[in-house]
Amino acid sequence: MALASIWARLPEERLVGLGYAVPYLDRFREDTERTFAFMPAGQGAVNWPLGEASATALVFDEELPLPDSSIDRILMVHSLEFAENPRETMKELWRVLAPGGRLIIVVPNRRGVWARMEHTPFGSGRPYSRGQLTHLLRETNFTPGASAEALLFPPSKHRAMQKLRSAFERLGRRLWPMFSGVLVVEAQKRLYQGLPVAARASRRVFVPVLAPSGVPSTRTSLNRRPLDNPPQRR
Repeated sequence: MALASIWARLPEERLVGLGYAVPYLDRFREDTERTFAFMPAGQGAVNWPLGEASATALVFDEELPLPDSSIDRILMVHSLEFAENPRETMKELWRVLAPGGRLIIVVPNRRGVWARMEHTPFGSGRPYSRGQLTHLLRETNFTPGASAEALLFPPSKHRAMQKLRSAFERLGRRLWPMFSGVLVVEAQKRLYQGLPVAARASRRVFVPVLAPSGVPSTRTSLNRRPLDNPPQRR
């Protein structure tokens, strides 16, 4: 509901979902030119979409495998709160977005109840207030735009409470929006102020888990002789 109030349709645009965005990408991918699901290395990757050619990539969020200005929209869900360096991550998103490209960030609300409960998906990582998120966006050359709130019902495991979630959601939007579980903020890439260019070496090296390590056997080591010392005959 919160995403639909900001992005209705994305006709013929390139969309990247970063983090846990897969449940929401199905809604948008019918209109887009193409859609990718990027999953941070610490999260792990799953195949998506099911039954089709995979559009999933395992990535490091500070070094996305995309050329400059190649993506129109980015949907970042449950990812920024786990970033090692949020500013570097945002600069990388700025790099891959096309001029005028738009970004939606979904993060735990620091004031909300969901961020305070360990049994919820938003009970770990670094929650943000609206002011902190706005400051980060402006610092990394994004212009904050539309925003919305979600998860306005209490995080309860009781079935009776879960059945009333729709009523709580509608009531919460009117009475306590500042205490929502997550913040949904859209921002646009800003072009008129350049970012300083700083060369930095990659801090991540990805090694395929299933690649053989090639450990030499004992027999091979014993039978190997130096080429410059051939065996002598007696």
